[in-house]
Amino acid sequence: QVQLVESGGGWVQAGGSLRLSCTASGRTFSNYAMGWFRQAPGKEREFVAGITWSGGSTYYADSAKGRFTISRDNAKNTVALQMNSLKPEDTAVYYCAARRVLVSTKSNEYQYWGQGTQVTVSS
Repeated sequence: QVQLVESGGGWVQAGGSLRLSCTASGRTFSNYAMGWFRQAPGKEREFVAGITWSGGSTYYADSAKGRFTISRDNAKNTVALQMNSLKPEDTAVYYCAARRVLVSTKSNEYQYWGQGTQVTVSS
């Protein structure tokens, strides 16, 4: 089993930046693809960014392209989401998730989830 803990959320003004981090433990981290998802009140959980187990390929939702960057450090068992040029519509709880071997944009295909970290962007 993999345990995930997110950190780095907070409150920022529009145009600001945040860096979210996720620390994994419990199993071989490098065997898992990682993703970031978010969920705003009254909305479904949506894919934000994903990264393959090797870190060789990354994937982004259209809303995140050009602003967000996902990265991982398998030696440290961490995955990060650098968020720049934040917009009010980015306000949500952000979750990191782990999926065995293959990356996915579908939340129900990830086996392990963190508890989430709140990101609030003011206009």
